[in-house]
Amino acid sequence: MLPNQKDIQHNESHPSTRKKVIVLGSGPNRIGQGIEFDYCCVHGLMAIKECGMEAIMINCNPETVSTDFDIADKLYFEPVFWEHIWDIIELEKPYGVIVQLGGQTALKLAKRLDEKGIKIIGTSFDNMDIAEDRGRFSDMLKALEIPYPKYGTAYTTDEAIEVANQVGYPVLVRPSYVLGGQRMRIVINDEELESGVLSLLKHLPGNKILIDHFLDRCQEAEIDAIFDGDTFHVMGVMEHIEPAGIHSGDSNAVLPQFNLSPLIVQTMEEYAEKIARALNIRGLINIQFAIKDNIVYVIEANPRASRTTPFIAKAYQIPYLNIATKVMLGEAKLKDYTFEKKLKGFAIKEPVFSFHKFPHVNMGLGPEMKSTGESIRFIKDLKDPYFRQLYKERSIYLSK
Repeated sequence: MLPNQKDIQHNESHPSTRKKVIVLGSGPNRIGQGIEFDYCCVHGLMAIKECGMEAIMINCNPETVSTDFDIADKLYFEPVFWEHIWDIIELEKPYGVIVQLGGQTALKLAKRLDEKGIKIIGTSFDNMDIAEDRGRFSDMLKALEIPYPKYGTAYTTDEAIEVANQVGYPVLVRPSYVLGGQRMRIVINDEELESGVLSLLKHLPGNKILIDHFLDRCQEAEIDAIFDGDTFHVMGVMEHIEPAGIHSGDSNAVLPQFNLSPLIVQTMEEYAEKIARALNIRGLINIQFAIKDNIVYVIEANPRASRTTPFIAKAYQIPYLNIATKVMLGEAKLKDYTFEKKLKGFAIKEPVFSFHKFPHVNMGLGPEMKSTGESIRFIKDLKDPYFRQLYKERSIYLSK
């Protein structure tokens, strides 16, 4: 160490006096979270600048557009960890922080921000926590009289076995606030359940465990929407080709829906609006559904941009992320916009896998996400050979 080096303090960042908004990115691309959220962050930054505010980006991925030097007014190329973020907040003193554009990584930091009294732009932390805490969310659905799979919560293996026998096997075992369905699994008996719970507690100690009755052999679909406190707008209704049980990130999703009845779609949209109003959403929300015996069940809600938000925006050619960010900032209302969807035919969200880079990984798909990205395939109609092959494979699976 050079003489007196420990006393030298240097900071090349000089805060301005402008009104500032910080956007938290998603960090390095990895399974469960990737480039889709970079699209969301970039369009959010552009919207902030259009509103006349200083847009500050915190992210640490050199492969993403959000970390290009000319996208944000100021870029902090730092890990998306609390210690780094808090130092930046103390220096910049922003008007607020946006956590809804950076996926689950950014969303998990909302609690720390709330505890420090930092303004979270958009949906409040408590309402986001209701959606993320499986138990609180199910209680809310019960109050709204919205069907959902039977569930129970546990903290030990004995409690989990007791709950599983009450709700009935097969069950889906999952923790709260996880990335890409991490540690989620479907089990069919007490022995498998005990093994799954022990593994979960080992890697996520102290985490509340939710045990849901698994709705086998049913159709899965999802809705992405925007709510501004008054108006609710459905960006898109997507129907999964694979049956429920495959993580949504690993499923082929068709936009718009192709095999759901008008009544089912209307019910999904009604439930989605009920949930958005109950959670007092400001900005984006994604809701996933399971349909069995013509009953629509709500599986989960994500109070943030989802992996499919960029997919819908590109397919319909509507700047949904720009609009949603301005709604979060309170700078716009949905009634100020017209939404002309320009998609001809259908768009299919295709998961991208990298199993060739991980040859010893189990390639079987389930509730824990394994894809590393997604792409879009446009088809004119449902006679398309690619779609017909996917749907044929689904029919074979359901017939077993």
